[in-house]
Amino acid sequence: MQPELNPDELLNADLKHHVHAARAASADLARETRRFLHRRQRQSRIVCGYFRARHVRYTIEE
Repeated sequence: MQPELNPDELLNADLKHHVHAARAASADLARETRRFLHRRQRQSRIVCGYFRARHVRYTIEE
């Protein structure tokens, strides 16, 4: 059974997709993770998309 996904899990999946741990040393992985998250801060359209996914839409419903 798949756990219920939430916007945090969608961000985590996005991070894992774009930051490849297998190719980075520990220090590089931390740096690349910070770079990715700083980029996402400026990409509000993508961040809002985490909340628009069908299974997490409940987080923004009034």
